[in-house]
Amino acid sequence: MILTGNKILQEVQNGNIKIYPFSEDNINPNSYNYRLGETILEYYKDSWIKQIIPDDGFILKKNKMYLASTYEKLGSQKYAMRLIGRSSVGRLGLFLQVSADLGHTKSSHSWTLELVACNDIKVYKYMKIGQISFWRNIGEVEEYKSHFNKYNKPQFNNKIHPL
Repeated sequence: MILTGNKILQEVQNGNIKIYPFSEDNINPNSYNYRLGETILEYYKDSWIKQIIPDDGFILKKNKMYLASTYEKLGSQKYAMRLIGRSSVGRLGLFLQVSADLGHTKSSHSWTLELVACNDIKVYKYMKIGQISFWRNIGEVEEYKSHFNKYNKPQFNNKIHPL
């Protein structure tokens, strides 16, 4: 069952959902708008190049994949989460969280974002880029044991590389 915007606000106030920094203006009917962090990882010739997004923006190139992170630290000890793009950004040709949109219960950090550009598109640090929804668990909750929930900057699996 998905939480409504009013319930998200209530659960933030009760401490069951962590969003830092939090802005009530970013609440939607069934989600919370999160912002893009400062760092972009660009895959180039068998390696990831780290870049800081300048104040005047960063152009994501068509047909390339990037990793970034949420500006906010997001999480919950009580709810599972789903991170997706915003329709306004998707209509410009930017796909977000193409394969890994599940945020596990008991994780709380800045999330690594997958960005795939269908067109050249300029992004800005701290822009509203996606949304997170919160979902009630049914059954016993177990802690996610991967290492990715320990990072606050974009991360990749260094054991797997694109061809």
